[in-house]
Amino acid sequence: MLVALVLAAGASRRFGAQKLLAPVNGEPLVRASVDRITAAGPERTIVVVGHDADAVRHALAGLPVTFAVNPDPAQGMSSSLRAGLALVPEDAEAVLVALGDQPITRDEVIPALVARFGGESAPIVAPRYRGTQGLPVIFRRSTFAELDALTGDHGARGVVARDPARVAYVDFDFPMPPDVDTPADLAQLER
Repeated sequence: MLVALVLAAGASRRFGAQKLLAPVNGEPLVRASVDRITAAGPERTIVVVGHDADAVRHALAGLPVTFAVNPDPAQGMSSSLRAGLALVPEDAEAVLVALGDQPITRDEVIPALVARFGGESAPIVAPRYRGTQGLPVIFRRSTFAELDALTGDHGARGVVARDPARVAYVDFDFPMPPDVDTPADLAQLER
C-alpha cells in the first residue's frame, strides 16, 4: 500500500495569512494541491494539519482524506512528518511525501513516480526537474525511522541526500512545480 502524506500544518509566516486557504482558480490552494494527489490514486491520503486546522479541514471537506494533527507545528516540518507517519497503517509499503502548498504539480509526475516505485527496489524514488531534485518523493518503510528521527524545520531532503546511491530518480524536462510561500508566489502562480 502506498500512502500519500501531505504536509499542511505550517503557519504561513511569509505569506502574512493562512496561504493554504488563499484562492487558486476559485478553490483553496490546499484543496487544489490535495485534489491532484488524491486523483493520482494512492490507496490512502493523510493530510497533516496544525495552524488553522479547522479551516484547512473545512477546505478539504468531501475529499477522501484522513487528518493527522501536528500538536506543535512551530517545531517545523519534521514534527509534521512524525505526526503523519504515526497514522500510516502497518501494512503500508511506502509514503509519498507532498506539500499542501504546491497546487500545480503536473498530472504525469505522481503516476511516473509510482510506476518507478513499482519496478524498483530503491528505498527512495524522487523527481528531478531539469536536473533539480524536488517533490513529491516516495519513501519505502525502510526509511521511516530516518524520517521519524528528523528534527527542527527540516523536511525529508536530508534523508534523500544522505546516500544518493539509494535514490531512484525520475527525470522530467520541465521546471519544478512552484510552492506558494508569499503573496508574490501566489500572484505568479495565477499568471
